[in-house]
Amino acid sequence: MANHKSAEKRIRQTKKRTERNRYYKTRIKNMTRALKEALDAKDLNKAQETMQQINQNFHSYVSKGILTKNTAARKVSRLNASVKKLALANA
Repeated sequence: MANHKSAEKRIRQTKKRTERNRYYKTRIKNMTRALKEALDAKDLNKAQETMQQINQNFHSYVSKGILTKNTAARKVSRLNASVKKLALANA
């Protein structure tokens, strides 16, 4: 266990940050999973709605400091490309 007050504080901060990071990481995975399920089911409307939510959330995570700007842009771009691919297949 920690011997200094500062070390005890660092332990508390680390615990809080770990919980927060785990929450957002899980949210990101769940949203991408929902989109992939919609794509597998070839449900274009659901995929577009989910993509809109993903776009909003990922960019809000950038402002909160959870994701970096380029990481969010890369993830959104790749997911959006798969939605467009489905839209072209349905057209």
